[in-house]
Amino acid sequence: MENTEEPSPLRITPTVRALSSALRGKRENVPESSRGHGDRIFPEPEKLWFKESSAKNLRNRDFLSPTTMLNTLYADGQVPPAVMSRVLSLRGSGVLPMAGGEVMGEGLRVRVDRAAAFRAVLAGGATEYLKPSSQRQGCVVLNCPTLHPKPNTPTPDTLTLGQLRTILLADHMGALLRGQGFSVSYCPTLPEDSDIIAFLQALGIDWPTAPANWTNEEREEKIQEALEESAYRERETERGRRTSGGGGRKVEEGENEGALRVNLKQVFQEEGLLGYDPSLGTCTVHRDSVSHLAQLDLATADCTGAMATALHVTSCQDEFRQQQIAMLWRASGATHTQRHLVCGPVKTPGSHLTAAQYLQLRRGQMKEASEMKYGDQVEGQTWDDIIRVMTSATVRFELLSTVHTSPVTLDVQREGGVSTKGPRGGVFVMYNCARLHTLFDSYERGVEKGLYPEIPECSQLDFSALKEEGEWLLLFNYLIPFAELLDQSGQALDGEGGGARVNIKTEQICKFLVSLSKDFSSYYNRVHVLGEPLPHLFNQMFCRLYLLRALRELYHSALDTLNLPPIRQL
Repeated sequence: MENTEEPSPLRITPTVRALSSALRGKRENVPESSRGHGDRIFPEPEKLWFKESSAKNLRNRDFLSPTTMLNTLYADGQVPPAVMSRVLSLRGSGVLPMAGGEVMGEGLRVRVDRAAAFRAVLAGGATEYLKPSSQRQGCVVLNCPTLHPKPNTPTPDTLTLGQLRTILLADHMGALLRGQGFSVSYCPTLPEDSDIIAFLQALGIDWPTAPANWTNEEREEKIQEALEESAYRERETERGRRTSGGGGRKVEEGENEGALRVNLKQVFQEEGLLGYDPSLGTCTVHRDSVSHLAQLDLATADCTGAMATALHVTSCQDEFRQQQIAMLWRASGATHTQRHLVCGPVKTPGSHLTAAQYLQLRRGQMKEASEMKYGDQVEGQTWDDIIRVMTSATVRFELLSTVHTSPVTLDVQREGGVSTKGPRGGVFVMYNCARLHTLFDSYERGVEKGLYPEIPECSQLDFSALKEEGEWLLLFNYLIPFAELLDQSGQALDGEGGGARVNIKTEQICKFLVSLSKDFSSYYNRVHVLGEPLPHLFNQMFCRLYLLRALRELYHSALDTLNLPPIRQL
């Protein structure tokens, strides 16, 4: 019976593993001096090979095993012919096919069979390369402390740039996790007619809402009762011992002696929760805290049959307060996993802007830049939508392109403009995505005029025609690795033993898109994709169109994780 099983998508990680296995071989092939204690073999497999990425190195190799690694495995670094044969004849699920290899001064370098790789990736429209490599299960609640009432719902005019950063990060994480199969909800629910909802919608953020007269009083009462009955509640006798004599803590002026207090330190110590601030101590329970917990309870209510993970996306200034909330929730009986994604501050040297002022500034700069480039045609709803999306892209890339724990420094001088280069990479990314749409519009017009035939089936094309170095760079550095890049946020969330804080490479999608746009722009400026309508040139043109069509979809998939719709024409 014929095997109709679809071949596995090509991946970098399985290829590196297969290369390492082929190079190390069986234990008896490894010199005693390179063995570690017990059954461990040195060096570690993941250190044996490196994927190349620079255009310069990709001219002569795709993977390299450095000389230092070869010397630990083989005498004088000489790779036996049998081992070389294993390396060059690799097979396996997701493993890139090899075309050749040789030992040079820098080490053992191998090249991928590039024509076969192009065909394998592009044959199905690259759909398996535009989504996470595996689907996950679970329920994640993205809690944004910035948006909780204290006691009033925040407004755009009270929102700081640091707080805006946490909201954008929560929105980005939600899109990433939902794409991996997680059930995602957001906390808190906001009044549907509030100014903050209109502000978030202007940035393309779809946050959950409820009618203005909606209340969560029933859940608040339940939380209050649970805390009053909690084993971690501080009893009057304990409070008396702390507030009388012996240098213990005294009741502060204005503090309600009958207030409900919970020993948070006891919570994380007795329940073995790591990474919480040892100075949390005992906390007085206020109404806004109960409201916060009730919102969390609501957000996790639909997580039936599965334990939820609450990811608190907070600023470094509010981290201590959010740890208090997390332990209060635990004291109320909640057993969900809680992790804290902490953002560094946003600095604006020489200026102090609210989130509303910042968005207004960037929108004005975007409109001015558009009018300078396109003149009087910048008017009407279409251009309003373009400017809105481009402004959102600028803001998102400015605040999300930096490691989330590090500070962000913004240039908010009003005389500055919005550039297509540099730190405001969002405009540059959107512009290059639009260039791909324009290219295919031009091709379709050429088909209508009879200049070009329709794109044939992939099986009819010879992909060895893709010899320009930029073409392989776009496939090998972007299309093939993208699925594994998408996997990382869910994997980080699953990490055990990391304590309360979780560090996720949230900046990688923005950096990926900016790097992709630079390499695509360089290629597009150098190569004339739609050539003369001559039959002997069609094969190469169609191969390029297959590649660039997959690249256009790659842009769409990456921008989806930022909740940015593509701009199709500029």
